Amino acid sequence: MISVNNVTYRVGKKALFEDVNIKFVEGNCYGLIGANGAGKSTFLKILSGELETTNGDIALTPGQRMSVLEQDHFKYDDYSVLDTVILGNKRLYEIMKEKDAIYQKEDFSDEDGIRASELEAEFAEMDGWEAESNAAMLLNGLGIETELHYSPMKDLNGSQKVKVLLAKALFGNPDIMLLDEPTNHLDMDAIAWLEEFLINFENTVIVVSHDRYFLNKVCTYTADIDYGKIQLYAGNYDFWYESSQLLVRQMKEANKKKEEKIKELQEFISRFSANASKSKQATSRKRALEKIELEEIKPSSRKYPYIDFRPDREIGNEVLMVDSISKTIDGVRVLDNISFILGHNDKVAFVGGNELAKTTLFRILMGEIEPDEGTFKWGVTTSQAYFPKDSNREFDSELTITDWLMGYSPVKDVTYVRGFLGRMLFPGEDGVKKLKVLSGGERVRCLLSKMMISGANILILDEPTNHLDMESITALNNGLIKYPGVILFTSHDHQFVQTTANRIMEIMPDGSMVDKITTYDEYLENDENARKRFVYTAQIEDDEN
Repeated sequence: MISVNNVTYRVGKKALFEDVNIKFVEGNCYGLIGANGAGKSTFLKILSGELETTNGDIALTPGQRMSVLEQDHFKYDDYSVLDTVILGNKRLYEIMKEKDAIYQKEDFSDEDGIRASELEAEFAEMDGWEAESNAAMLLNGLGIETELHYSPMKDLNGSQKVKVLLAKALFGNPDIMLLDEPTNHLDMDAIAWLEEFLINFENTVIVVSHDRYFLNKVCTYTADIDYGKIQLYAGNYDFWYESSQLLVRQMKEANKKKEEKIKELQEFISRFSANASKSKQATSRKRALEKIELEEIKPSSRKYPYIDFRPDREIGNEVLMVDSISKTIDGVRVLDNISFILGHNDKVAFVGGNELAKTTLFRILMGEIEPDEGTFKWGVTTSQAYFPKDSNREFDSELTITDWLMGYSPVKDVTYVRGFLGRMLFPGEDGVKKLKVLSGGERVRCLLSKMMISGANILILDEPTNHLDMESITALNNGLIKYPGVILFTSHDHQFVQTTANRIMEIMPDGSMVDKITTYDEYLENDENARKRFVYTAQIEDDEN
């Protein structure tokens, strides 16, 4: 158990949260939610002891072991993959290495024998003989193939390292796990495996995630950081959302009734305070009026961007024809004879573990690269707006946000452009920020502003939910649901795919494609092998770093 006692944390004069009192108990998974900047990652660092509180303290049940999902992808480059995972239980790893060193001695002494015996007893008590097989099970579940288990970490790409660090955090049945965005860079199969792991995990988990579907699947409680407080709700993310909205509505309705009562009392007092026969009643109502207190409804730290894609032109019947497109990259055929025709009502989710193939197809359709074979043709009434997975080049600039967006705006008016930026949470002076200093979430909101201002009737989005907070994901999700044009997109957000797409195209590991007009959940339900195919292959996995 973790006990949080009167904890306050300040950054300068600003308090991220004050006087927090929570107990995180065994057998529950807690989803820690809040707007970007509310202090979710900071709170996890306080719980882990990486940061000290301004006031208050954190208490752990004596003897319990805590594991943390680390974010430094280069920290274990000198270790093997398997050793990195076993380091999740540092004491067990130390025992293994000390044992090995003793047994390798040429002059094995009696003292060495006694020490080895002590280590063997402790090793057995910690299930050390199962350590390598348990580590391998975690790695395989997350999609790290067996042939990589003895490779050095430095030989792995960014996505693979993320998975190994996650396996390290899960290793050895820790009493408490702190997981900050564990689904980032995971394919659908790995996310599904992690969901089942956490559902069956019997100790304490505290997790930060922007994946609403994931939080709904695994969380038994929701800890909401808002208003400078951390409020605990029984239930998953959807239950929190309904409960929190209901609470605000109830407070507003209660205040409305109180305001009506205040007005009624004030009118009576005004009318009869000077009337001798009514003076006692007026005095009584003054006392009643003094006792009425309105509930304080603080402004939430959550801010939702206004995302509304409006095509300048209605799309015709001829949208896109793709005929036998193939593409080989670094000797691997990532697209193999891909053909399809889009209709004017299609909202297509491209799914599957073949990340590079999906990005390659989008780049071909946008004219950034040429296919090796095959052709494609856009309809004459179409116009496209593109959200690339890698936008670093776009933001390596000294331009301000306003000047940059002005270059794409059909209306060359600063007020018009600043209006767009204001709706996308860049009010006032934020509009003169330079592109190169923007955070990941700010970059995404800039690109979405560019797409909105274009008036395109076809949107192509490659992982647009990466780096967004829950509020921005919800706003984007709603904007795409009501968008009247055609959408081609990829996302690892299950709920985002399910609520947006009416057609599923899965690019297989061999570069071929399955095309179904259906929702995502129906696709998974009707094809029991679909999840099993959502795996990265070592040859084509896209290096997220």
